[in-house]
Amino acid sequence: MSSGYRKWVIFGAAVGAYAVGIMHRSSLGVAGLEAAEHFGTTPSIVSTFVVLQLLTYALGQLPAGVMLDRIGPRIMLTFGSLVMVAGQLTLAFTDVLGLAFVARFFVGLGDACIYVSILTIIARWFPSRMVPLMSQMAGMLSVLGQLMAIYGLLPAIQRFGWQPGLTAAAALGVVMAATVFTVVRNAPPGAEVEQPTEKISQLHRGLWQVLKHPGTQLAFSIHFTSGFAMNAFVFMWGLPYLQVGQGLSQSTASALFTLITVSGLFIGPVIGILTGRHPLRRSNLALTVIWAGFLGWAVVLALPGPAPLWLLVLLVLALAAGGPATAVGFYYPRTLLPPTRLGVANGIVISGAFLGATLTILLIGTILEFLSGGAATYTFGQFRIAMAVQLPLYAVGLAAIYITRMRLRRRMRAEGVIVPPWPEAISREIRKRRRGR
Repeated sequence: MSSGYRKWVIFGAAVGAYAVGIMHRSSLGVAGLEAAEHFGTTPSIVSTFVVLQLLTYALGQLPAGVMLDRIGPRIMLTFGSLVMVAGQLTLAFTDVLGLAFVARFFVGLGDACIYVSILTIIARWFPSRMVPLMSQMAGMLSVLGQLMAIYGLLPAIQRFGWQPGLTAAAALGVVMAATVFTVVRNAPPGAEVEQPTEKISQLHRGLWQVLKHPGTQLAFSIHFTSGFAMNAFVFMWGLPYLQVGQGLSQSTASALFTLITVSGLFIGPVIGILTGRHPLRRSNLALTVIWAGFLGWAVVLALPGPAPLWLLVLLVLALAAGGPATAVGFYYPRTLLPPTRLGVANGIVISGAFLGATLTILLIGTILEFLSGGAATYTFGQFRIAMAVQLPLYAVGLAAIYITRMRLRRRMRAEGVIVPPWPEAISREIRKRRRGR
């Protein structure tokens, strides 16, 4: 098989595993009400399953990145897929809350190995000019896993029951683990892959170098602020909020979830292309998306009653753009840090949105539990107050982006890289287009 064809096969297998991982990851987001019924508890308690899962995912990024730099993406992808299968099977065959927490821990741990490995595959198998677009393509195609959760897993649980539905999902995970192990290779034949030279006992030195770099800090801030609201919406509170807080039917709420997936198919490539063409303006691209999400929530939550459907559509579109915008953060480590630090750096960046989502889900669930007095159902007013917790998190994230961007540009200026003012950049682009005619 030629290298040109082989890289697409490897990419397809890796993204397929990622899509199935997204289905596992999102299972309680679409079946939260069914999970509450199965375990005889409230949706707020079910939200703590998701909190544990996302916290494990976020904290697992650093060790996953360290191992990835040493053993490569093939083993990491296979291992991650199988650990997620173990989590889903545990969840399928128990009705004990304690074991459910163990199950979601396994799902989060396995999930931590997947996307960071795909980023390494892309960086090794594709030319640098294609990396931004391929990173967006990976995210764009993986959201098919959300469709699998909404239109496959949820109907299976509702029709056949909790155990058969989750067991079928686990079986699909086994198939993808076998596919990845058979198809994926760490690098093209003959390619030299740099390995970290420090011993395990010296890892803290390299880690500190990555952490203190303003590029890593800016990338983390962008990932956090772009993705925390979308992840909290998709993984836990989106469907309950739309159905209970906004009074939508399950079919309408599911359609809005589908819109998140479908719109990402168009938004992702656009962001990838623009990022590749305007590398010095990539933070502005992310900021545009972040401000759209912040303003969308601010307007919806300011209304005294349920929002009109068209406004909810705009909110969902803004949240959907947050997913592709998180990928903007990965371009900073790739272009500013040594290749031997890429796994660790990407792991740190990936944790941003998921630490944010963990905090958001926990805060929303805690507030709802307090306001409802432990009741299993919530009101519009209770959801309105609870969802408003996202606004200060947006504010913190935006402040972090502006501060870390200023520090990075100061460092770039010292190294001779100047980011020109907007009027100068625009006039330069106009002159370039005129010369091209």
